[in-house]
Amino acid sequence: MALVFLSGCRADPTLPGDQTPDTGTAVFTDVPAATATVTATPEPMALNVNGEGVSLAEYDAQLMQLQAADAELSKPRTPEEQRQMVLDELVNQTLLAQAAVEGGFQIDDAGLQERIDALAADLGGQAVLDAWMVANGYSPVSFRSAMRRAAASAWQRDALINAVPERVEQVRAQQILVRQRDTAEGVIRQLDAGADFATLAAKYDPNTGGILGWFPHGYLTQPAVEEAAFALQPGEYSPVVETDFGYHIIYVIERESDRILSVDARLTLQHLALDSWLEARRSASTVEILLP
Repeated sequence: MALVFLSGCRADPTLPGDQTPDTGTAVFTDVPAATATVTATPEPMALNVNGEGVSLAEYDAQLMQLQAADAELSKPRTPEEQRQMVLDELVNQTLLAQAAVEGGFQIDDAGLQERIDALAADLGGQAVLDAWMVANGYSPVSFRSAMRRAAASAWQRDALINAVPERVEQVRAQQILVRQRDTAEGVIRQLDAGADFATLAAKYDPNTGGILGWFPHGYLTQPAVEEAAFALQPGEYSPVVETDFGYHIIYVIERESDRILSVDARLTLQHLALDSWLEARRSASTVEILLP
């Protein structure tokens, strides 16, 4: 065995000077040269989204950041809640980044380095960034991967929220909210008899008079109230609408088909658009959680 191994390690299996060995010596002329093979150890993955992996190093780094933030802000999240938050964020980032690439987003190594250099400058220098990376569990490789994904996901997120129009259909409404159905039905009887809605609303809510203001589809936290409002024309009031808050009667003061959104309303619709997109995208994707 030792002879075969040594023969295989030689660059040339023939003897020096093409000498012919005597017939009493075994010659191993067909022994293949041994080749040293180095097999790279696969990088451990935390999750896989549509065939694209997110490394365990990136997951650990983000988890470390969340744990530090929770400790600083005294947020009582359990380890399982923290784990799920980080997984959800990484899945969402990856889904957004994949859609960005499908939509034409590109960032080469030079462009990525420009972003990293700009970040280092904002922090006070490369040494500060390097220290932050170490403190938060990033290697240079995992940090670049995280930065690349963040750039692509931010591009797609901006595209989604900027697609929300600035002007949409809206109503300006008022409500009477009471705790008991019998009371609400009594209000309906008064309105049917000709009572003034605003006067009754002020009786049940002296502070605001029940004014809901202008709002678009998707803005209110109670969809049943919103649905009732958009079913009305100005001057009309709804039947009793039941929600977790009690019993509502809605009155529409004005209605416009193309009114500019308030800053708060547009932000709400942008968040709704993003959440709806992510929900649909995730339901159509394959997500594997590889953590133990």
